[in-house]
Amino acid sequence: MQLGLIGYYSDFVVYPLVIALLGVAGLIEAGEEGAPDWIAMALVCLGLWTLIEYVLHRFVLHHVPWVRDLHDRHHVEERSPVGTPTWLSLGVHAAIALSVWLITDFATGSAVGCGLMLGYLWYISVHHMIHHWHPSHPSYLYTLKRRHAVHHHVDDNANFGVTSIFWDRIFGTARL
Repeated sequence: MQLGLIGYYSDFVVYPLVIALLGVAGLIEAGEEGAPDWIAMALVCLGLWTLIEYVLHRFVLHHVPWVRDLHDRHHVEERSPVGTPTWLSLGVHAAIALSVWLITDFATGSAVGCGLMLGYLWYISVHHMIHHWHPSHPSYLYTLKRRHAVHHHVDDNANFGVTSIFWDRIFGTARL
C-alpha cells in the first residue's frame, strides 16, 4: 500500500530495535548452555525466510486480487514508497513468535522471531537498495538488481526471490 515517508522508513528503525531487544532477552533466557541452540534456530529461520519471501512474492503478491493490484502499482512506480505497513508486518511476526513461545518456550519463540525478522529486514533492505541505489558492477547487489529488473520489466513470472536466486532455481522460475 502507499505509505508516507515515515511509514516507509519506519521498518529500518523498528525492526533492528525489536530484533536486538528480543535477541538479548531470548539469549538471556536460553542461558550459556542453550545459546548455541538459540543461534542455530535463529539461523534456520533466517534461511526459512528466503522460502517465505519467494512464496509470498510468487503466490500472494502476484495472485491475491487486492494485494496483486498494490503490487502491480509497485511494478509501475518502482521508487514510490509502496510497501507493507510496519504495524502489519510486525504484527504477523509477533503472532508467529508468540505462537511458537506458547507451544514451546520463550527462548525458542524469540529465536524464531529474530530469525524471521532478520530475514525480513534483509529483504526490505535489499529491495530498497536495488530500487534506490546504483551498485557497482559486478557486485552481489548489482546482480540482484539486474535479476529484479528482469522480473519488473521483462518477465513478471520469473525471479521472485529478491535476496536470493536459490528458490527460483529450485522451482524453475529463474531467468537471467
